[in-house]
Amino acid sequence: MKGRIHSIDTFGTVDGPGIRFVLFMQGCALQCQFCHNPDTWDTAAGRQVTVEEVLQEIEPYLPYYRGSGGGITVTGGEPTLQAPFVAALFKACKERFGLHTALDSSGFCDPSHAAELMSYTDLVLLDLKQIDRGKHERLTSQPNDRILHFAEWLSSLSKPVWIRHVLIPGITDHAEDLRRLGRFVGQLGNVEKLELLPYHRMGVYKWQTLGRPYPLEGVPVPTEQEVARAAVILQAECPQGLLRHK
Repeated sequence: MKGRIHSIDTFGTVDGPGIRFVLFMQGCALQCQFCHNPDTWDTAAGRQVTVEEVLQEIEPYLPYYRGSGGGITVTGGEPTLQAPFVAALFKACKERFGLHTALDSSGFCDPSHAAELMSYTDLVLLDLKQIDRGKHERLTSQPNDRILHFAEWLSSLSKPVWIRHVLIPGITDHAEDLRRLGRFVGQLGNVEKLELLPYHRMGVYKWQTLGRPYPLEGVPVPTEQEVARAAVILQAECPQGLLRHK
């Protein structure tokens, strides 16, 4: 079995616990206006690899992953587009190396397509970009029905989840949207952490390299005060101790 990948990072520190091997899969069904990896969208780009080739990339760094309580995180793009390959990879990582496995996903996936993958996944990093359906479609090109259903399905499995929400001034920071997001997260029984991530512009150069206009040109990064305000709103709606923000 082969998967199509974009790139790897052998020393990731923000995509799950500990130090992690981060594999970026190629292809995504969303086209988020703030995406910092638009070069991963094209399903025909990247390069094909086997599970064994990825395992060989991981092996030299195992002492770092094991010693830090880390493991492997598969992200993208959208990794569930290649769910059978990621399932085979996670299974091999567990059987051969005993590694912790994390999936970083938008959740734009039918649960039946990810059932086998979840059996080998220890943690899901789930991006909830916008709780309002119409605003989500404008921001990402797709409605969020499938994503919210996926989140509820993970809860029914009691699969550990870290939820991430990127705070974009004027786009994902409206008070009522934040309240609705907090209430939705609060009804899930499997969320270990809700991360409020300030929007950044570090991927703008990739849009320029691809010859694409950046949709959020002129949108500022949030101030510390704006992040703190959003955190207060979210915290009022979701369980105490769940929220983390920078």
